Amino acid sequence: VPISKMKAFTAVNFNAATSAMTERADTPIGRLDGLVMSAGGVPIQVGGALIAGVGVSGAPSGETDEECAQAGIDAIMEDLEMSF
Repeated sequence: VPISKMKAFTAVNFNAATSAMTERADTPIGRLDGLVMSAGGVPIQVGGALIAGVGVSGAPSGETDEECAQAGIDAIMEDLEMSF
């Protein structure tokens, strides 16, 4: 759970999927406490606005983590769009 939370936090703060940040993981910014720059965090955007993020951890690979996060977002996107 803590890693999932940090992935979501990172995705929101950079407004990007954490898989896009893996090259930054071994840089000074990538080593900041609370950030995880490995696949599995995805920002949620509705109508062009950043509203939240989802983080998943625990699958055999970060790519699978990210696929699960995106599947969760996709499952509720229509409801999110209707509410905004």
